[in-house]
Amino acid sequence: MVEETAYLNLSINEKIKKLEGPIFVFGASGFIGANLIEALAENRKDYFAVTHDSNVAWRLRLLNVPFDNILHCDITSKYSVDSVFEKYKPKTIFNFAAFGAYSKQNDANLIHETNYIGTLNILQSCSSIKCYIHAGSSSEYGTNCTAPDEDSQLLPNSHYAVSKASTNFLIEYFAEQNKIPAVNLRLYSVYGKWEEPDRLIPRLVENIRKGTLPPLVSPDISRDFIHVDDCIEAFVDAAINIKPEIYGESFNIASGKKVTMGELIDLCISSFNIPIVPKWNTMDNRNWDLKEWYGNPGKAKTMLKWKSKTDLLEGLQKTIDWQNSIHYEENIISAFENKKANRKITCIIACYMDGQAIPIMYQRLIKMFNQIKVRYEIIFVNDCSPDNSEEVIANICNLDSNIIGITHSRNFGSQSAFLSGMQIATGDCVVLMDGDLQDPPEVIADFYNKWMEGNDVVYGVRIKRETTFFMGLMYKAFYRIFSKLSYVKIPLDAGDFSIIDRKVVKELVKLPETEQFLRGLRAWVGFKQVGVPYLRPERMFGVSTNNWRKNVAWAKKAIFSFSFLPLEFLSFFGLILTGISFLALITQIILRFVLPNSPQGFTTVIVLVLFFGGVQLLATSVIGEYISKIFEETKKRPKFIRTSIRKGRKLYNTADKIENFINENK
Repeated sequence: MVEETAYLNLSINEKIKKLEGPIFVFGASGFIGANLIEALAENRKDYFAVTHDSNVAWRLRLLNVPFDNILHCDITSKYSVDSVFEKYKPKTIFNFAAFGAYSKQNDANLIHETNYIGTLNILQSCSSIKCYIHAGSSSEYGTNCTAPDEDSQLLPNSHYAVSKASTNFLIEYFAEQNKIPAVNLRLYSVYGKWEEPDRLIPRLVENIRKGTLPPLVSPDISRDFIHVDDCIEAFVDAAINIKPEIYGESFNIASGKKVTMGELIDLCISSFNIPIVPKWNTMDNRNWDLKEWYGNPGKAKTMLKWKSKTDLLEGLQKTIDWQNSIHYEENIISAFENKKANRKITCIIACYMDGQAIPIMYQRLIKMFNQIKVRYEIIFVNDCSPDNSEEVIANICNLDSNIIGITHSRNFGSQSAFLSGMQIATGDCVVLMDGDLQDPPEVIADFYNKWMEGNDVVYGVRIKRETTFFMGLMYKAFYRIFSKLSYVKIPLDAGDFSIIDRKVVKELVKLPETEQFLRGLRAWVGFKQVGVPYLRPERMFGVSTNNWRKNVAWAKKAIFSFSFLPLEFLSFFGLILTGISFLALITQIILRFVLPNSPQGFTTVIVLVLFFGGVQLLATSVIGEYISKIFEETKKRPKFIRTSIRKGRKLYNTADKIENFINENK
């Protein structure tokens, strides 16, 4: 232990150099996490920004955090957490990952899943670490919020508060039972650089710079404001000064000063010469806003050697200076409002006789998602496969809460399987692919890049497929014939493998027709589309379930769904034959008078009868194909029937439960 006097004289940079690495910062793309990453980056290289949306995390991008120092991890997935711990073996853990602190984050299930289950997954991997420092919240006290000490009763008054209070007990349990060196820091109102622009202090400072004031709540609402620099130092102090006596303890990170909104605005008006009279109660108070909300930091001062150093006026001035220096409106606000922020991909995989390929598909998808650093959801649709696909999918669901398994009552075909997944997909874009690994997961990275450029549909173009020469020739011929016949522009050599924007998915799901040919409908709905070339390999396991009969059925479905030319051909053909027949009749009459002794051919009559009979049968069969499609559509049967849906470890296997799950995911 460093001598107390000497330690108190250390700068934050000197303290950071004393931390044991590698260092993990969970929730690094958030406000406080980004500030810690910025401080770590100035002093060392063995740190990792761990986040679930790192590819589009605007703070990390503006901080120019090196790509190699950013790790993708979904803390709600134990598999994802275990993977990063096993590979990088961190020693110091800072966990800022949370959901629900802001009023716009009101999904109760996601609040508890992120804050509690996410923390549980991390703690279960902390068997050989130096320390785990958790970002708790003063919200844990709930209505008991007037300068409580750490042993005061917790009376949470929101889902967020309940989840954070539960996490507090979880940390205590792991510290006592598993001897995990963990502490919980209950943060009060942290403010400063990199905070979300729509929060109180950033909006206030932005308006101060313009000589105005933002909309305000009641002047009686109070807070205990902590500058982010002091907050970061509290985490570093906790990591350095942790010892067995404080394992599992909670500490208030507060200034100990109650500041009402009225006092805050008065300070701003007098200190920054704001010529505006404040208009109070122009915003609704949140149900957890309380009048006497401030903390007691005595325990942190004694045990962690920490105290708040930045007074409120100084902190406001620091925030003003930072906003001015970084061109706030141009850089921060525009990055924060980026519509492509925090994207999630849903991958829908149609599975039939793919039990051996599914685990490999999962591993390759996870590796690819980690490389491009995005959140993910994978939906395996077991289309009543006779092998062990359902069991394999269930095992993967048990490992990863981001996996959904759907089982159909019978084999409805890949198009219905895709639609079944699309109906419950929650991603910002959807990837369609077969489960036999003939659609390489690695190509999705190229699809994603094209989608991020603004394309609504990105489809795979098979420049070469591993098949026989004759079959390859037949496939190419079909796509070219289909493209010529179709009344919409159909991309050549493009199958179902594609990435589709959510707004396009909604349109596809709404289409009422029973028999759906998705690659045709994908072209029919329009939007901005582009192709990406790729090589389609052979099926990795087993043999293809396609045959000549199925291929012909596919071709007929495509042509009769998106072309009227067969009917037009029959019309033209019938007109031509009628003309020829009329000319033949005239010729026969003329020959009767000019050459009365010309031979009369019975064979000719038979040939003509057979020819026109064949033409009539062909015409009838073509018309019959269209009538059969009309008949199929009028029955309005469902496109598929699900017998169960499994998400993570939860199984929905009755009609009511399945319906509830679907409604929750809309």
